[in-house]
Amino acid sequence: MSSSTIEPRWSPADRARAAAKLMLGWVALLWALEAVDYATGHALDQYGVVARDPDSLPGVLTGSFLHFGFDHVASNSVPLLVLGFIAALSGIRRFLAVCGIIILAEGIGTWLISPPNTMTLGASGVVFGLFGYLLIRGFVERRVLGIAVSLGVAAIWGSTMLTGILPIHEGISWQGHLCGLAAGIATAVYHRRPAPARPALAG
Repeated sequence: MSSSTIEPRWSPADRARAAAKLMLGWVALLWALEAVDYATGHALDQYGVVARDPDSLPGVLTGSFLHFGFDHVASNSVPLLVLGFIAALSGIRRFLAVCGIIILAEGIGTWLISPPNTMTLGASGVVFGLFGYLLIRGFVERRVLGIAVSLGVAAIWGSTMLTGILPIHEGISWQGHLCGLAAGIATAVYHRRPAPARPALAG
């Protein structure tokens, strides 16, 4: 005979609490890092993504956690908190895998297509990635609730995200936004879950 431990299933309330704690911790980390950066004379800014500079490739992983000042952090905090919370409700492990792919793909894409010798920092690429992920996920999984979330996300942030991927704002990395959005959409397709099976009809 053999035995195995059955892991308890999380209730919706448990998932919501875990998602909220994770995202509040993430945003708090961004503010703490910016405080350290300010206190050290912006010493952390060197860990951003410098386009096509091989020495800055580690910044692909760190650039999404650093910012150019507290105003920059503030502009990303609310959408990251909200979109991240919604995405994390489907499971923390899945969410972390999704964010890992978005951060890596967005960072590499920004490194490749941004103008030479330009530095990119900030969580906005992740924000655009989560937007793209939530925008597409409901449709590729063919789940009613997911589609409702997709439509809600599009209604609230759609126009802002559209202007964010256009090269119309000086000093804003539309390349990072575009790469993040594309990474989020691709990740939604890659990580899609099958739609619930319909019961067979007997006749």
